[in-house]
Amino acid sequence: MNKTITKVSIYCSLFLTLAGNANAQSADSTFKPSGKLWGYAFGDLAFKGGGDEANRGGSNQYTNIPLNSNLFQWRRIYLGYDYNISAKFSAEFLLAAEDDWAAGTLGQKANATTTPTGSTAGTLALGNNGDVLVNNKFAPYVKLANIRWKNIYKNADLIFGQSATPTFAKNGSGMASEEVWGYRAIERTITDVRRTTSYDFGVALQGKFDSKGNMGYALMVGNGQGTKPENDMFKSFYGDVWAKFANKKIIVDLYQDYTKLAWGTFVKGFNGPRYSDRNMTKLFVAYSASKLTVGAEVFMNTLLGDVVVTGKDGNTYYRTTSAMGVSVFAKGRITPEKLGFFARFDNYDPSGNLSNIASEKNTASYSASTSQYAPNTKEMFTTFGIDYTPIKNVHIMPNIWLNTYNSALDVAGKNSAGTTYASMDKANVTGIKGTDAVYRLTFYYVYGK
Repeated sequence: MNKTITKVSIYCSLFLTLAGNANAQSADSTFKPSGKLWGYAFGDLAFKGGGDEANRGGSNQYTNIPLNSNLFQWRRIYLGYDYNISAKFSAEFLLAAEDDWAAGTLGQKANATTTPTGSTAGTLALGNNGDVLVNNKFAPYVKLANIRWKNIYKNADLIFGQSATPTFAKNGSGMASEEVWGYRAIERTITDVRRTTSYDFGVALQGKFDSKGNMGYALMVGNGQGTKPENDMFKSFYGDVWAKFANKKIIVDLYQDYTKLAWGTFVKGFNGPRYSDRNMTKLFVAYSASKLTVGAEVFMNTLLGDVVVTGKDGNTYYRTTSAMGVSVFAKGRITPEKLGFFARFDNYDPSGNLSNIASEKNTASYSASTSQYAPNTKEMFTTFGIDYTPIKNVHIMPNIWLNTYNSALDVAGKNSAGTTYASMDKANVTGIKGTDAVYRLTFYYVYGK
């Protein structure tokens, strides 16, 4: 009991000391609270000129969109408000509406249905992607809601609430991968395409090792649910360190995360409790100058016990896989103000250890628990285009968007028991190589910044 009282006293003393320092440092009679409304939007006139017959790509926005479709489409709309409460505290709030399509649009059957209580209209189709309501109208949601305690200690800020994770943006460097790539209006970064959590509810610490801002770090603990409420007992951990060299033209950024997916979960059968987690290591390197920027991002994601294997012996097994991705890009100026260019190529291979799983004599079938890292399909992504800027913060960008899919296993391959790989996963081991090809005129504008 005495130990508990002592610990509580220490924690209270520490908090009061920090609070006292904050009040002392923020006593500035010249400070005036102020806020700023801001936002941006981007969308396209798009035409799908090529399609993958197997409709691979998961949550890719062009999967299942019929060939030869043409559409005007908003892909993101932001409305944010930043407020400086005091010299020491500031707050962020952001509403976002993104991916305004559902599986039921453009003649495609929705993957889910519902019968509303008391409805006489019968079953309604629901989309399983995008921020779309039951009636297929665009719906905003709360993406940011946090408070920042500035300089909680020297060169460090503490952030509580729903905020950007250190994954690829806003780590304090100003030169993380999404910021350097600079064309989110064209496509997400390679880790964001895989839906690595970019926003989460938790507590974060962002700091710099030196007063010049050449080296720094970002740490965060969050729910791991993105912008959704917590639904399990686990937390996600994020860490990032970065450094700038050559007069801040070269950036090196090293990232690591970890989250449990299932831990000690009882499973009836041969295995006993199930243990499953995911961890990613990522390195980003870039050179950024006024006329030309080049960058490369490489990641390895290991998924412990993520693949569920149904054995011929009737038991269920859990196997570990790994995914690797490489993204390289270049962008630059053709003319100083009005005209620029961009190009990018990604190679994604989630099939690490899959051949060993499929080759096991006892394997009858398998499936991935984490759909965005399903090991069946390799992907190659390419985009390039022109950036015309008639005035600052308005961009008109003709571009080509290509994503090619290929089976990770040979369709005619067999394990030692003679079972074909294709029968283990009928939907994905097809032997068919396919490409989603979309031709777009993208519009992007920013206001309040």
